[in-house]
Amino acid sequence: MQGVVKSYDPTSGDGVIMSEVDLQDVDLAPDALEGSVFRMLRQGQRVQYELDASGCATRLRLGSEVDMGTPEL
Repeated sequence: MQGVVKSYDPTSGDGVIMSEVDLQDVDLAPDALEGSVFRMLRQGQRVQYELDASGCATRLRLGSEVDMGTPEL
């Protein structure tokens, strides 16, 4: 799945991603950044993720603008 970071608090690790599929908010799992290239996130950043058993985003990776349907320049 892919989406855009809507909010992220580096102190608490809480954050929300807006899904590109249905534009719904997906909360970050507590371990969302473990083992990823990210140490923190910024608003508007495109990320790929998986959903854990509780429906939270985990296993974050760099997002692709091609997958988001961004036109080529």
